[in-house]
Amino acid sequence: MASGRSVLLVEDEVLIRMMISDMLDELGHKVVAETGSIDEALRLVANTDLDLAILDVSLAGEQVTPVADLLVARNLPFFFASGYGSNGLPDGYQHHAALQKPFQIELLAETIENVTT
Repeated sequence: MASGRSVLLVEDEVLIRMMISDMLDELGHKVVAETGSIDEALRLVANTDLDLAILDVSLAGEQVTPVADLLVARNLPFFFASGYGSNGLPDGYQHHAALQKPFQIELLAETIENVTT
């Protein structure tokens, strides 16, 4: 595995966020910031040194598209984690990497490797 990555975790369900954070830790990555809100995620993307972001598609019913747009503008790798898998991705991101929740740690590791290399 490549060296650990600094990860921004954007997920509005606290228990799911904790589970993903634990998986990332087990894989040797570090969650440098986490949030469940779009506004906070935008602030974190703009002001945090990160290697990768994992985005829930919908935060309290609001599409995460503005956060994805900012990540693209900053040329930072990211992928979506969604209960709907690739079928629920925001407009313009239908072909972007997505993990369907719930997922196993092996698939998380593989996805991280794919989007960061």
